[in-house]
Amino acid sequence: MSSKEPDVWFRFVRAHRTVIREIERRLTAANLPPYAWYDALWGLESGPEGTRRMHELADVLAIERYNLTRLVDRLEKDGLVVRSRSDGDGRAAFASITEEGRILRKKMWKIYESTVDELFLSQLDNEQRQGFADALERTADMAIGAGMQARGRRKA
Repeated sequence: MSSKEPDVWFRFVRAHRTVIREIERRLTAANLPPYAWYDALWGLESGPEGTRRMHELADVLAIERYNLTRLVDRLEKDGLVVRSRSDGDGRAAFASITEEGRILRKKMWKIYESTVDELFLSQLDNEQRQGFADALERTADMAIGAGMQARGRRKA
C-alpha cells in the first residue's frame, strides 16, 4: 500500500474499537452488563429455539472456547443461560438463553442499536451501507475459507 492511500484496515479496526468502547461506556452508565454479555446472549437467542452447541456459539461469536466457557459460567450464574448435555452424546454441551436472558438482551439492544445508529450508520448512505456490508461479508468468507484450508492441511 502506498503512503498516499488511506489505511483502511487501521481505520476500520480503530472505528470498531472506539464504537465498542462507547457502547461499553453507555451500558455501564445504564447499569447494564458489558458488551460481551450482549454478544453471547444474541448468539444464543439467534440460534434454533434459543440454543446452540457451545462450539457452534464460539464459532458464531468468533471467540476462543475457553473464553466462552468462562463467559457462559457468569451468564449461567446470573440465570441468563442454562447448560445441558446431549442425550445421545454426553460430550456435546449446549447453552440456551432463559427468559431473563432475553429480557436483558433487549434492554441492552436499545443502547447498542442507538449507539451504532448514531456513531456508525449515520455516516453511510444506503448504497455505501450495502457496499460495506458486501465487502465485510466477502472478507469474513475468505478468512473462514482460509482457516478451513489450513485445518484441512493439518489433518492430511
